[in-house]
Amino acid sequence: MNTSRAKAPAGVNLPALRNHNAALVLDLLRAAGAEGISRLELAERTGLTPQAVSKITARLRAEGLAVGAGLRPSTGGKPRTVLQLVPDAQFAVGLHLDRDGLTAVLVDLAGRPVAVTTAPLDFGAPAEKVLAGAADAVRDLSAAEPHKPVLGVGVAVPGPLDHRDGVLHRVTGFPQWDGFPLRDALAERTGLPVTVDKDTNAAALALALSLSEPPGDFAYLHLGTGLGAGLVLGGEVHRGARTGAGEFGHQTLQLDGPLCGCGGRGCIEALCLAAEARGDRAEAARVLGAGAANLVGLLDIDRVVLGGRTVAADEDAYVRGVRAVIEERAARGGGGGAVVVTVADGGDRPVAEGAAQLVLAPVFGRVGERG
Repeated sequence: MNTSRAKAPAGVNLPALRNHNAALVLDLLRAAGAEGISRLELAERTGLTPQAVSKITARLRAEGLAVGAGLRPSTGGKPRTVLQLVPDAQFAVGLHLDRDGLTAVLVDLAGRPVAVTTAPLDFGAPAEKVLAGAADAVRDLSAAEPHKPVLGVGVAVPGPLDHRDGVLHRVTGFPQWDGFPLRDALAERTGLPVTVDKDTNAAALALALSLSEPPGDFAYLHLGTGLGAGLVLGGEVHRGARTGAGEFGHQTLQLDGPLCGCGGRGCIEALCLAAEARGDRAEAARVLGAGAANLVGLLDIDRVVLGGRTVAADEDAYVRGVRAVIEERAARGGGGGAVVVTVADGGDRPVAEGAAQLVLAPVFGRVGERG
């Protein structure tokens, strides 16, 4: 997600190069916020010529994406015109389709939620019924800003899946979705471009984009109706060669342990949710901490971020429990002594907001992906 590059990758055609440069400018306008940024500063930070910046900003102003915001006091030369992004010029919809509920959010170009809706959802229902509920949510949210364009719909769902093609694989407990072309089916219903990714990847993308400093390496662990991870490595969401990275919940912690919905035994997800179900939250946090400590030791990450409705029910207990296991492992020489353990605010909502970022990130040249 490096936005400081002045040149597009080799082999990019001229229209793509223009879009790339415009994305660089848009990203800097977004980062500048209400303070705004001058054309000279845009040229300095992008490496583009002042003439190129002037052409790009003129086009952005004509499209309603940027606006003049007054003059910056002179420091010896001509006062500089300051430009700002127009956040409400366009919008994106983010959908979180969980196993038992739907969360939908309309966000502006700055990523700020404008409208949010939730509804029950049976992910085990026939696909047409699930699609109808998702399409209704998109239509209802779009009506909140009827005169502004919606760029597209980002959909976050339980994995595994192929985010490139928008095709689901065998979601734990819901094998009927295996091979279903969710992206194309929802695009046909809504008439909008659709991007599909795992719920944990979407949330990790939103977290990475929200940090004021470079995100570094971290893991987002989502504990709700299931358990999964989103990995940010080298500042980008890591999906793996087959887009299957982050299936954290189905690592075995206990050989010959209790049966998991995935068909395996002793999975972190099964052990953690079983402890939570019997009211032993300390044990659930300890199990989650064991998995987190394994990730820390394997990837040497800087931060572990916890999220999801189950964590939100008792954030302090989960932070304490996970941190204790990581620190205990570090004391034995296992690494992770300086790892920060925090919570993503908002329960499940960061997933829906991250889904919207699947649409917005490319607009600002932040694809957030490494293969």
